[in-house]
Amino acid sequence: MRFAVDAMGGDHAPKQVVLGTVQAARRWPSCGLTLVGDATRIEAELQAAGGRPANVDIEPASQVVGMDEHVKDAVRKKPDSSIQKAVNLVRAGKADGVISAGHTGVVVASSLLTLGTLAGIKRPGIAVPMPTEKGFTTLIDVGANIYCKPEHLLQYAHMGALYSRILRGVPSATVGLLSIGEEEGKGNELVLRATELLSQAPFPFKGNVEGLDIFKGTVDVIVCEGFVGNTVLKACEGCAETFIRIAMAEMVGVLGTAGDGAAKQVFEKIRTRMDYAQYGGAPLLGVNGLTIIGHGRSEARAVENAVRVAIELTQARLNQQILQSLQK
Repeated sequence: MRFAVDAMGGDHAPKQVVLGTVQAARRWPSCGLTLVGDATRIEAELQAAGGRPANVDIEPASQVVGMDEHVKDAVRKKPDSSIQKAVNLVRAGKADGVISAGHTGVVVASSLLTLGTLAGIKRPGIAVPMPTEKGFTTLIDVGANIYCKPEHLLQYAHMGALYSRILRGVPSATVGLLSIGEEEGKGNELVLRATELLSQAPFPFKGNVEGLDIFKGTVDVIVCEGFVGNTVLKACEGCAETFIRIAMAEMVGVLGTAGDGAAKQVFEKIRTRMDYAQYGGAPLLGVNGLTIIGHGRSEARAVENAVRVAIELTQARLNQQILQSLQK
């Protein structure tokens, strides 16, 4: 198998992206990796990382999409961007999937326009693993589709349940619908109509769940529209970072410098458990191919783990399982 990696996407590109790709190439020598972007800069970073592994290639791309660019402008005016060229490799059959920590909106749009969706899928959704007391739960969608219809949420639930089963080995993943209250009948029109569809679905639907249920691990999959999901994701990320900083300061204040080392050890374990880098990237479920979207701040470890996720989902034949599930 081979994956195209957007070498120019993210806050730390190309240095950290190339380094993470090299680490992945050495960890999985049977997996081919193609770095897409400015060939001169990529080659320089490969040499800085110890040389190019035999299973790493370079695909030149003359354009780069900035994180602040408008999606439509980037897609139309930059056909030779590293994002578009990477997706093109998948369409041409030269790669089994694309990995990018670049502009999420452009990655989604390029994947959708170039690869299309799986038969029967109306809208793709980004599935993100969220840490919980019991492990993690899958939140879908977190930004691919901000104008959802009830049937979109139903399909997200199907795909999220399969994704959860593959990553966690859950034989029958439970699904909850994110709302403003767990009681039946609460929520806006979208939630109420989606509840009717989900109640008839062939998987365990537990009804409404609230934001606090995300970290309790109440269900294996939580479904919501992209606008809500992205807001929740960013709020949770900011809350976690702020909590760790405040707690560290308070712990040192109570224990003094003598307890500084112990406090750091405890909170480093918490930080590691909640760190997005260990999850690698979030798949864009529903596209006719494999697209892994990394955090914009991804460094080498996150890129390496994104390759791991791509390998796992390819080996599990996720898209084939989604198609079989929809047919049933």
